Amino acid sequence: MDIRMPVASGSFYPGDKKALNEQIEEFLNNAKNLNIDNIKALVAPHAGYIYSGQVAAYSYKQIMGKDYGTAIIIAPSHSEFFDFNSIYPGDGYKTPLGTLEIDKEKAKELVSGSSNIKFSTSGHYNEHSLEVQLPFIQNVLGNIPIIPIVIGNQNSKNSRSLGETIGSLFSGENILIIASTDLSHYHPYDEAASLDDKVKKLIEGYDVDKFGKEFFGKNLEMCGGGPVIASMLAAKSLNAKNSKVLEYKNSGDVIGDRSAVVGYLSAIFY
Repeated sequence: MDIRMPVASGSFYPGDKKALNEQIEEFLNNAKNLNIDNIKALVAPHAGYIYSGQVAAYSYKQIMGKDYGTAIIIAPSHSEFFDFNSIYPGDGYKTPLGTLEIDKEKAKELVSGSSNIKFSTSGHYNEHSLEVQLPFIQNVLGNIPIIPIVIGNQNSKNSRSLGETIGSLFSGENILIIASTDLSHYHPYDEAASLDDKVKKLIEGYDVDKFGKEFFGKNLEMCGGGPVIASMLAAKSLNAKNSKVLEYKNSGDVIGDRSAVVGYLSAIFY
């Protein structure tokens, strides 16, 4: 078995199974379930859990008790550049809560469906942005099959082709798409809140072309704009007609230091 071992365990989130589950459950208990049906995609942040875990919990709370066949996680690459969408070619991803197996059949369909989607280890071994979503998934959905995707170059070609391919191949299937992103980085509190408000309004507007124009034009500050655009496109093909921003905070709200903060947002498409 080719299992991708955790690299963020013990730093971004607890390395101990019991402590990890307890932390996630505390976050979920503090989040409100809006009881929205037919959720096709969600957006969640990927910082250390002490900073962004509570915001992420708002997205994951909405899918508690729901049933999906496969979860597709789309994340940005922070440490490695490559000009395609990378699906991990192995058998699974491991966390302290166990191993989530990769849905190889659907992964093969995606790779066959677009020249911009490839089986590769690029962007997987030293990347936290995908991994930190997995313990939340395991807690609320159990051992669901996953497709772990890291976008290298977050240009229009890669982001749009990924979303369009997911949407066209799986439009009639019961899948969940998860976009991993943080927002602005290291601005003073008020400036960060203003920058992040632009992203919130664009997500709530659910206009993929407008969102793409702003992100690809470098008018938005977020490290996972590509994953969000891909998820929005795919969700529309899965018949999601609405979007909702659930929660926003930045690191200044959590730790009190407002001099240079990072923004976090949770949202759903349904």
